[in-house]
Amino acid sequence: MDHEKVNILLVDDQPAKLLAYEVILKELGENLVIASSGREALEVLLKTEIAVILVDVCMPDLDGFELAAMIREHPRFQKTAMIFISAIQVSDIDRLRGYEMGAVDYVPVPVVPEVLRAKIKVFSELYRKTRELERLNQELEDRVRARTAELENSTAKLRESEQRRSMAIAAGKMGSWDWDWINGDWMWDEGQYRIFGVSPENFNVNPANVQALLHPDDVDELRKAIAEFNKGSRAYETEFRIVRPDGDVRWCVGTAAATVDGSGRVVRVSGVTVDITERKRAEERQNLLAREVDHRAKNALALAQSIVRLTRADEVKAYVNAVEGRINALARVHTILSLSSWQGAELSKLIDEELAPYSLGGQIRLAGPEVQLVPATAQTLALALHELFTNSAKYGALSTRSGRLTIGWQVDNDALAVTWEESGGPLVRPPKSRGFGTRSLLASVESQLGGQALFDWRPEGLLCRLQVPLTRKIAASSAPDKFGAAASAELQRASG
Repeated sequence: MDHEKVNILLVDDQPAKLLAYEVILKELGENLVIASSGREALEVLLKTEIAVILVDVCMPDLDGFELAAMIREHPRFQKTAMIFISAIQVSDIDRLRGYEMGAVDYVPVPVVPEVLRAKIKVFSELYRKTRELERLNQELEDRVRARTAELENSTAKLRESEQRRSMAIAAGKMGSWDWDWINGDWMWDEGQYRIFGVSPENFNVNPANVQALLHPDDVDELRKAIAEFNKGSRAYETEFRIVRPDGDVRWCVGTAAATVDGSGRVVRVSGVTVDITERKRAEERQNLLAREVDHRAKNALALAQSIVRLTRADEVKAYVNAVEGRINALARVHTILSLSSWQGAELSKLIDEELAPYSLGGQIRLAGPEVQLVPATAQTLALALHELFTNSAKYGALSTRSGRLTIGWQVDNDALAVTWEESGGPLVRPPKSRGFGTRSLLASVESQLGGQALFDWRPEGLLCRLQVPLTRKIAASSAPDKFGAAASAELQRASG
């Protein structure tokens, strides 16, 4: 059946992708409108009625999230369907942010044409049906005005019911309520009871009982809302907490709108309540993560500063290579910790990362269980392993194809024991003095982690044993200064 075409806005800064979307969506028979940037999309929206917006998340100048926020700020586009396309891995926090900005769905790249067409078709039909329903409602209202007073009154009640239902749907079908301002009667739907943790059978909805469920610090919000409506306000919105009968505290956002009679007097207040507890918790997690990232960045900078300040070399090139190697080791462990959201790192992954720059065939043998290291221990141990690998590649077993290296580790009584055993390489002689690598290894393991590093310079190859406690607590406030204060002082004493 022929139908009126709707406008679909495609927003992407890459022409090739826009062309691909046009080809995929062409068979829908709708009007496809193109925008190559967020600002161009805003100009199109102000001039054209748009049913669905397909927008790329990653764009220069104005990304998809920022564009969605600006669109939602305009009253005309608060219900316009927006679908995000993302070519990167989307986390739960990013999805939550997208849905808060008004996204109705996500489409990953590479795009599956059938899936994209199906999603666009659903929202296009919904937009078309909504417009048809609006026109039908308008016609119905025109006819109702001509009917008798009894039918007019019945239609008015139906309209109020539909208004409450629409508000609940717009709020995610969380909960809606109605308060007769004149006689004090309340009406709660099922969602409202569920949010407050009560049931219609054992809870009588009245101002006193509702106030009893509000958090003591937020009771004034209810009084303030009543006072605003008495002053003539027509709408009110606020965030508040409730304490359920079982003690569970929930964050909510409440929106209320007043209905007035011909004289302007408030006769009814209707509203919706949305449980935003998960959003609040997500915001808390995000803030915590931001503080953690700041702390870890300071720690990494302190380590890098110490490496640059304390590295010694006879030539500039040797100095640069030494600093770069140690900074790269720090960067590698930082990447591992970032992938775990700074929860920790596996010892085997640290070793694998240090092995990556070398093509050693079967020269290295690893043996040990999976051991999870806390961030501070992982960073320090990564630098220690880097020094051992570097020295072995220059002077030890890894400097020749005949050399062999065995790295073994085990955990006993909350302590990690790592054994580094070289053989088959050049003849080993005990060093007359300790270089920076050895001194930094000793200082970091012993001073920073409270462990022990033992070296046995055997003729057939170095034997090194590291003992590291796994349960020692390092205060967060002092962690960034551990290497810069304790380790650096130890190194300076050793070099002096």
